[in-house]
Amino acid sequence: MTDRSVEQIWQSPPDPIAPILDAPLSPAVSISPDHKWLIELERSALRPLAELAEPELGLAGFRINPKLNSPARYSPYKSLRVKPLLDGVAEAIALPDHAGIGFVRWSPDSQKLAFALVKETGLELWVMDLLQRIPQRLTAPILNATYGTPYRWMTDRSLLCKLIPSDRSTPPIEPVLPPGPIIQENLGRKSANRTYTNLLQNAHDESLFDYYLTSTLEQVTIEGTQTVLVKPSLIKEAIPSPDGKFILLKTLHRPFSYQLPASRFPCQIQVLDDAGTLIQEIADLPLADRISTKFDAVRPGRRSTGWRSDRPSTVSWIEALDEGDPTQNVPFRDALFQLNAPFDHAPQLLWQSQFRFRRILWGREDVALTWEKEYDSRKLRLWQINPAQPETPPHLLIDRSSEDQYSDPGMPITTIGKYHRSVLRFTPDGDALYFSGRGASPDGIYPFLDRRALQTAVSERLWQCQAPYFESIVTMLDDAAQTLITARQSQTEPPNYFLRPTTGQPIPLTAYPDPAPQFAGIHKEVVQYQRADGVQLSAKLYLPAGYDPSRDGPLPTIFWVYPAEFKDKTLAGQITTAENTFSRPYGASALFLLTQGYAILDDPSLPIVGEGDAEPNDTYLEQLISSVEAAINYLVHRGVSDRNHLGIGGHSYGGFTTANLLAHTNLFQAGIARSGAYNRSLTPFGFQGEQRTFWEAIETYNQMSPFTHAAQITAPLLLIHGANDSNPGTYPLQTERLYEALKGLGATVRWVSLPLEDHGYRSREAVGHVLWEMVRWCDRYVKKVRSEE
Repeated sequence: MTDRSVEQIWQSPPDPIAPILDAPLSPAVSISPDHKWLIELERSALRPLAELAEPELGLAGFRINPKLNSPARYSPYKSLRVKPLLDGVAEAIALPDHAGIGFVRWSPDSQKLAFALVKETGLELWVMDLLQRIPQRLTAPILNATYGTPYRWMTDRSLLCKLIPSDRSTPPIEPVLPPGPIIQENLGRKSANRTYTNLLQNAHDESLFDYYLTSTLEQVTIEGTQTVLVKPSLIKEAIPSPDGKFILLKTLHRPFSYQLPASRFPCQIQVLDDAGTLIQEIADLPLADRISTKFDAVRPGRRSTGWRSDRPSTVSWIEALDEGDPTQNVPFRDALFQLNAPFDHAPQLLWQSQFRFRRILWGREDVALTWEKEYDSRKLRLWQINPAQPETPPHLLIDRSSEDQYSDPGMPITTIGKYHRSVLRFTPDGDALYFSGRGASPDGIYPFLDRRALQTAVSERLWQCQAPYFESIVTMLDDAAQTLITARQSQTEPPNYFLRPTTGQPIPLTAYPDPAPQFAGIHKEVVQYQRADGVQLSAKLYLPAGYDPSRDGPLPTIFWVYPAEFKDKTLAGQITTAENTFSRPYGASALFLLTQGYAILDDPSLPIVGEGDAEPNDTYLEQLISSVEAAINYLVHRGVSDRNHLGIGGHSYGGFTTANLLAHTNLFQAGIARSGAYNRSLTPFGFQGEQRTFWEAIETYNQMSPFTHAAQITAPLLLIHGANDSNPGTYPLQTERLYEALKGLGATVRWVSLPLEDHGYRSREAVGHVLWEMVRWCDRYVKKVRSEE
């Protein structure tokens, strides 16, 4: 077939796919901090394309809706229902017609619910008392949600809000003629950056950035009174202290950058009192334009600044001791500091980490938990520190590889503390903490609840879910761990919420139905097999309902792939997929092909291992091909598949993988590559798990680029890409150039560009069309069923 234009209209996928796409989703659920209320928020399954066509601006690494002063393509909820957690029926809350609901936040005392109502011209702030259930409007549509959080509760009766300045004029108008050339220079400084999108490009973009991100900071009471605390500024975040008496204010300022996103712009961090008066400056960070592309590189200076959740008004932050450069040979990488109100004395050092700091959870004066991690070695440590006595040596609780899922102790369970912030949950005697985790093991994934002693770090298993269920802990209702709220599902039961005694039968709190009963009866299992080099592999195998291999014979089979890098081949073979989950497709999922008579091997293990000093990607192709060959051998030996009816597909890095497998093997009859990157010289400062630059590993970059080997792609390849892809590295140009190369080489290739769509596809029209394309391509080239063109 020669290159030609085809009829460009939206197509609809075959039944029963279309009705499933249009079925309503189960609501999003939120439980109040005091565990007395449950709200249900109705979600839209897919959006009409017209909503994606609303005006938007790309500014400094993100996109905004200039009409609403909100993130572009923000998807609000459609309705709100409220019920007491343990009894009663959910009551629908009356709100204005056609208004969306967003940015939902419980009050500190759990008695009220605040939310933004998305109207035609902007976002209004509303509040509702849970007992009265009568929502009230607090502001006009003047919330500014373009960047950061638009509001937070300050006290039980007031909120701290970023509002559009009352005297804001019309937006800046782009000049008809540019005032002059756009000039950038670098005078010998190293300033390597990974690829970003939607960056500022000229002086007009800078003016737009100023215009839309400028807010006043105001206190709004639940009676609707507004008090200006901070005059118009580029407010990034404004966070009240736990006692509501101070404000941690983060503001951006010039100079801006045309190569970096707003998150790396100069940032001033200050403490104000509750009247907006400056108390103390914590930091004034310069433009972060010299951060290494190494994964453990961070911004120099004070970062991760926030309030201690277990104290009324104590600021904490992390400061790099290696200038943010992980290649420096230093005894400690990061230090944790705190500064107590009234913030007029020297900061106090609480802890130093040998690896890069990752997170902290505060508990009480003598207990906090901190995590540190080193990417290159994959080492992960959890420490117990004593903030009240920093001279006390920290206690090492966990020391493991981040790749080792079987030894993962889970995460500590938290509760709402004295100051209405999240803190560690202690046992009644104060001597232990609770941890919940996924419970990965060679036998499967079974979430659990443990009691872990503080002094000995010895764990006691209190509860663990059992087959045939996958049941995870949502929250704990009491300090003694007698009663839990869980989310439970199985292969045949959709996810629902339960009240569960740790000893006894669960009581259902919700009863959401199967959103896609057309999929009832599909077969799902986690299968295991071995690569030629001995690495254990696994995958999720899906088979159509009623399929019997001995009766029906092999099925055309689609592999849907996405590799991962590892440093330890024994850990690369661990099973991390839960078999007992409820599987229903959503969006443009390849699982929809089950309805058309295909078997699906979803997310087969494709570990790219580089042990010791070796880099995983130096043998990327050899390991990738070996993993896929092992999967094919398993399926053929089992009788599920035959070698003449295999397709390969993937999204993003999976699309890149698909093109590579077609270029370097003859294992598949056709491929589907969605929103991928195919020429690694266009991502020269690293990609995925690759930290080296193009110039440090030219051979690896070239060998891994399917564009370089396009002449070897002989199997039919379907290329799909969102025309507005904002994901770093996966520019639509990547697919355009691969298509042009394949066309010039005489390949069988089809390129589908989806107008208005981003890296993930969100409109009903585009998702339906993508599935139509996928079914049509697989039927034509994998099933070998010829259809009309």
